[in-house]
Order: sequence, then structure tokens, then C-alpha cells
Amino acid sequence: MREGLAGRLQHPRRSLGDRHRSQARKFLRLAQTDSERSNQNTEWAEQNARQALLHDFTHPDNWRTLAEIKVILSDEIGLRALLGDLFSVLGRDPEHVKQLDGVPILDVGIELLEAALSRDHLDPDVWHESLEEHMIQAFCNRFDVLDLSDPRCNVLFGRRVERLWVSNGDDVCIPLARILLSNRPQNFEMWTQLARAHERRGSFDEAWFCYDQAQKNAPHLDVRDQFRVRMEVQMETGKRIPWKQPSIEIRDQFLGKMQELASRFEIAPDEVVIETPNIPSQNTDEIEINRLLDSGEFSAAFFLTRRLLTRGEQWAEEYLDRAKLGLDSSDELHIP
Repeated sequence: MREGLAGRLQHPRRSLGDRHRSQARKFLRLAQTDSERSNQNTEWAEQNARQALLHDFTHPDNWRTLAEIKVILSDEIGLRALLGDLFSVLGRDPEHVKQLDGVPILDVGIELLEAALSRDHLDPDVWHESLEEHMIQAFCNRFDVLDLSDPRCNVLFGRRVERLWVSNGDDVCIPLARILLSNRPQNFEMWTQLARAHERRGSFDEAWFCYDQAQKNAPHLDVRDQFRVRMEVQMETGKRIPWKQPSIEIRDQFLGKMQELASRFEIAPDEVVIETPNIPSQNTDEIEINRLLDSGEFSAAFFLTRRLLTRGEQWAEEYLDRAKLGLDSSDELHIP
């Protein structure tokens, strides 16, 4: 799977974000002092503010700067879209912004943005330091209702889970990691971290599944091969021990669970029975894959095609490629 924007977002470029934000602030000052070129300088400020946010969505000042420019430009539509984008990064439903249709967004938009940033820190270290014990369960419960498919949101919550893993361990974080991966199966770093957790717990089949997914999504890694070597040597005695890859049935069950997680927001289609007595029976799996792809459920399609390939259904390879392309296409971001 190509790295694309999602891969680069694994490590937001703070230096580039800071540079573009600094340029945006500079052009804003020029717009205030040079009345003849005020409009032109404000446009340059907006362009640089967008670039700052594109390069680093984890710095709250990048959001503040662009929001301030939207207010200066009286861009109500743009400010509303920017708030929706922030809600998406924070795992909230951007549809909630529609509830503000009757509210003068230019008057309260900055206040709403500040409230969101203060309650849900973008910096994972600040977020973790401010997290009290009673808030951890509430955070875990949120995972069941959040849409984590936005690549920035997935990265943000992945970093939060990494902090929780250090402080609260496997029992808390393994379910959270699974949900993150069901939304973005190309996150090979989270696959690797989840695999290591399963290996520590002695859940070797689960560990192999995760290492396998990590290596398939990032072929330059050899984490699955290294795991196989570790399994072939019993560390306590130094003796070789037999170990086999999990059976197809067990792999199928694992991928089925991931597919179910990926489909948890999907609205089940109405069942319609159509009489087609003279038409040969169709491949129901292929029909389901096409339905998932057509409805944009690329993660669910990804895990279903993986299941079929483990069963030897090579015809599903084409659909796996389409699911990957769909996942990659969802990484294309537009900063309002």
C-alpha cells in the first residue's frame, strides 16, 4: 500500500507547520499596516495558514490562525467548514455543526473553536497529563461511538492510545487499538504495537495475525518473519519448539471480527427478495464486496477480501486492490 498522505501524517511536520504559520502572521501584520495591499496580503496569509494546518494539524495555533483569518474575511462558510474539520479530527460528528445554522458563526466561531481545543487537547502529552483516573473509562467508552476514519483523527487517537499503553497497559489498550485498525487497516505501526502486546500475553496466534498485517501493509518490515524465528526457539531452554501458522479457519475468524468492527456504523440495507428463476446463482461474497465498495465502506471491504484470499479465493485480489485504493483516496484532505 503506497505511503501517501496518511503515511506522512504519521509524523506531522511541525517545523513546516511553524514556518507557514509564521508567514501567515507576517502577512496579517502587513495587511493591517499596508491598506493598499490589504486584500492581497490577507489572501497570502490565508494560503500560508492552510499550509500550516496541512503540515501539522496537532498544533492548536494553526487552527486558531486560520480561524482568525476566516473572521477577518467574513468567510462564514469557510469558518463553519473549518469547525467541522476540527470536529472530524477530534472524532466528533461534523454533522453537529449543522445545528448551528441559525447561529451567527462569525460571532461565536472562535469561542467554539477555543472550547473544543481546551476540552480535547491536540497535543497527546498534554492530553495525557490532564487525564484523571475517572476519565479513562469515559475515553474508552467514546471509542464505540467515534468515527476514527479521518487519517488525522486516527493518528491523533493512536498517539493517545500509545500514552495510555504506558500508563494503563494491555487490558485497556488492546480493544482501543483494534477499533483504530478497523477504521484504518493500513496503520502498520499500530498493527505492530498490537502484535507485541499479544506476544507479551502469550496470544501467539493473535500476534502472528497482527505482525502479518503489519508486514503486508509495509513490505519493508520483517516483523512477521522475526516473530516466526522467535517462535521457533524456546528462550528458556534454547530448544527448538514446533510452531505452525494459525489455520485458515482461525485466520478467517480474526478477519471476520475486524470486518464486524469496521462495519459498526454501517446501516444494514433493506432485504429485498427478487425472483430470478432463470438466472444462474451469483457469488454472494462478490455482491457484498461490490456493495461495500459502492457505499464507501472500504475498511470492511478490505477485511472481507482478506478473508476470501486466505481461503484461496484468488478472484478477490482485484477487489482487495480496489479497497486499498479507496482507503488511500480517503486520505486526500482539503483544508477549508
